[in-house]
Order: sequence, then structure tokens, then C-alpha cells
Amino acid sequence: MSITHATIVGAGVAGLTTALSFAAKGISSDIIEQAPQLGEVGAGLQLSPNATRVLSALGVLPDIEKHWLEPRTIRLASGRDLKSLANLPAGSFARERWGAPYGVLHRSTLQQALLRAVLNQPLCKLHLGRRIDGVGAEALAHVTGRRPDLVVGADGAWSVARDAVPDSPTVSFSGNIAWRFTVSSAAAPGFLSRSGVTAHLGPRAHLVSYPLNEIDGFNLVAIAAGTRSDEGWALQADATRRAMLLDQFAGWHRDIRTVLADADNPTFWPLYQASEGRWQNGSDTVLIGDAAHAMMPFSAQGAAMAIEDAFSLAHHLSKDALPPALARFEMERKARAARVKARGDFNRFAYHARGPFRIGRDIVLSLRAPESLAADLDWLYGHRIGD
Repeated sequence: MSITHATIVGAGVAGLTTALSFAAKGISSDIIEQAPQLGEVGAGLQLSPNATRVLSALGVLPDIEKHWLEPRTIRLASGRDLKSLANLPAGSFARERWGAPYGVLHRSTLQQALLRAVLNQPLCKLHLGRRIDGVGAEALAHVTGRRPDLVVGADGAWSVARDAVPDSPTVSFSGNIAWRFTVSSAAAPGFLSRSGVTAHLGPRAHLVSYPLNEIDGFNLVAIAAGTRSDEGWALQADATRRAMLLDQFAGWHRDIRTVLADADNPTFWPLYQASEGRWQNGSDTVLIGDAAHAMMPFSAQGAAMAIEDAFSLAHHLSKDALPPALARFEMERKARAARVKARGDFNRFAYHARGPFRIGRDIVLSLRAPESLAADLDWLYGHRIGD
């Protein structure tokens, strides 16, 4: 065992999963969070088998499964005429093929399940409402009362822990905006699938929708490229931003435009992404999740990559001394994140295709059997930490 105690900066999905992963290896941790209470901004979340496999190993999945929904299919459809382009089976198929389930859930369901597990774990101690002055081990010891062997920066895209890692990534606006909102089942239009995840595709934009058991409704995320950004994060969509949204979806099917126009309190999310850079300082600090590799949501892998990072870091720390463990973690996870990002870039091109590229995309998708589509995802959904 390379360390006995760590301080984790950030109590989001990445930080809480790290604390539980460390505890599974006998490593204690302090988790520092500046917010006075934990709450997830946003609504829906997709958890693919590569993430749920980790949550199962940590004993958290049964708590989540009480609330979530396992979609029967993941479908691609046209935003212009609503016709199906391709279907990937999920549900029992996902469990059988990838050895773990695919689920959709409210973000707070995941957050609260992780929180309950952390609060019930004697090796984990949570410090809420605590701002920090620097992320060095000595500075953090003043907050927790204990000097850590390792500092884990799990504090998101706007990480302060990056300051302790020379040549760490920087974040920049991606040119993409997400509008997020929910629709009740009673008000939901007929084109929204009650049993699956659907991505409606169109020129320079797409709309993802899926049901949420927890709210008896649907989560919708409309993503458009080539838009401008305000400074800020999760802003309310005022009249100007609503007009921008409808402009991006001009020419789409009237039912989709209607649900966008009638959206109740949508939030406006400028999407940021991380550059290349170092994830660890070679001695006592490491970055994980969005702090290391914030990426676009075109593969629905943001939470999954943070969950994988946490479990992988604990695995390497249990196998080697600290400096080589950090180096191996960084090398392995950089390669994995780069491949996921490349898949997301491909999806962005395919989802937002125009003109002849759109026609070619539709023809290719119509010729792909579900088994062939599933095989393309084996490397992603079938991934196992430590194999």
C-alpha cells in the first residue's frame, strides 16, 4: 500500500466515488467541499455499464436501482421527420453483453446514494462548507486536522487543485451550448419514448430525451454548435437565450420545436472542455474527472469517466509506491479518456451532419444491424478496471 490517508478536494460524483474506492482498499480520506450542502445542478444522467460495474463493486448500485429506469433501447432518429435511423438494444441485452446494466436516473439519485455510502463508511470524513486557501498538504491539514499522503483534485472543470500540478490542463469554451429542462409525463408529447433513450439528430444540433422515474417525467437536453457563450455556468434561459435555442432548431419537426418553445425554466449551459496537460505532479497531487479531462457530452460519458478514474486511482495506489502509481494512473487514464473523446468527436460530426454527409450517415445507419452497433461499443461499455 503506497498511502494510508488522502484529502479529496470536491464532493461531487468524482470525489465521493474516490473516497469509497479508497476505503475499499483500506485508505482513509477527508473530503473537502466548499458548498454547505450537496446538491446536483441539472436533472438527468445516463450511466453506462462501464460505470455501473464500478458502482456495483463499491456496493452502491443496489441503492440506485431502487429509483432508476433501465431503457429498453437507445435510439437515433431524425429531428426533421422523427423517423428512426438506428436502434441499439439495452435493458437485459446490456446486462448480458457487458455484464452490467445501463440506467437513466436523476443526478441527485446518484449523488445521494454515494453520499449515504460515504457517511456510513468509517474511513471517510466529509467536511462541508469549507473553503480552502491553497491545495498543498499543509494548507489542507489546517482544514482537516490531518496531513494527507495524497491530495486528489476532484473539483470539476474550474478546479483550484490544478494550481498544484505544473503544466496542468486549462479549460475553454467549446462552441457548444446545452439547454436542459424536464417535462412532466402528463404534458409530454407523443414522440418522447416512455421506455428508451432517444437522440434526435439535425444540422449542427441534436436533442437527447429519456424518462426519469424520480420525477414521473422526462429529461431533455438540446445541444447546438456554433453558438456564443455568456460568462457563467447553468444560467437561466432568458428570452434572448430561448430565441437562440429556437433559431438553432429551425427546420426541425414542429412537435420538437413546440416542446422546446414550451420548456419550463430551461437552464443554459455553455460547454467547456479541457486541453492537454499533466494530471499529477509526480509526488503528492493528482487530478481526476473534469478537473483532468472535461469533455463534451457526445458519448454521455462525463460521470462514467469520473467514476472510472476514482476506481482506477485506488487500484494503482494499492499496487505500487506513490510516484509510480500516479504515473501509471495518468498514462492509463489519459489513453482511455483520449479514446472516449475521439468517440465523442465522431458522434458530434455524425449527429450534427448536414447536406451530403447527413444523407450518407442515414444510409449507413439504416444498414447497421443492432449487433454491429453493439460491437462498436464493446471497448467502451465492457471496460474493466485492472484487467
